Amino acid sequence: MIIKDTPEEWETRASVTPFTGAKTSVRTDDVVMPDGSVARRDYQVHPGSVAVLALDGQDRVTVLNQYRHPVRQRLWEIPAGLLDVPGENPLHAARRELYEEAHIKAEDWRVLTDLYTTPGGCDEAVRIFLARELSEAEDERYAVEHEELDMAVTAVPLQDLVRGALAGDLHNNCLVVGVLALVAARAGDGLDALRPADAPWPARPFEV
Repeated sequence: MIIKDTPEEWETRASVTPFTGAKTSVRTDDVVMPDGSVARRDYQVHPGSVAVLALDGQDRVTVLNQYRHPVRQRLWEIPAGLLDVPGENPLHAARRELYEEAHIKAEDWRVLTDLYTTPGGCDEAVRIFLARELSEAEDERYAVEHEELDMAVTAVPLQDLVRGALAGDLHNNCLVVGVLALVAARAGDGLDALRPADAPWPARPFEV
């Protein structure tokens, strides 16, 4: 048996969009089930995101501490952001987010892993990059606003983040998946065996 996710699309009898926001929307589809019945499914339509696990020469990860209103918590996260336009190259977006949120640039980029955040209720796809050979960005710092006005940025040892994730102290999905994927990659074929930064991404196709 090959354990691999595969494309499939069931018949949709009707589809409406009852809400459209600035970046995302809500869609309601009437989907034909295997027994011929029709079930209504509501889900968020999302442009997709990128996240960056930036690892320095001391085995520390760049993390942000930011207020997240839906969960009423300040979360430790890795730099991340939306794909601004359909078909945007995810590596370009990742470089932008690392610069804007942490004022860092990186010379070595790999795809760490791809995931769907909440496939039962949202079509958001995220590509998590591993960025190494870090240095401070040379341009002026990006002008922040809203929640980012109160955002702290620091570097934390990788093993501290692993312990925090397994202890239930850290909850951001990209941070948790990213640090555990990094540890798994090191224990497996090594970081140089990770996919190149421009590897295809069927969930959000792009031009290299």
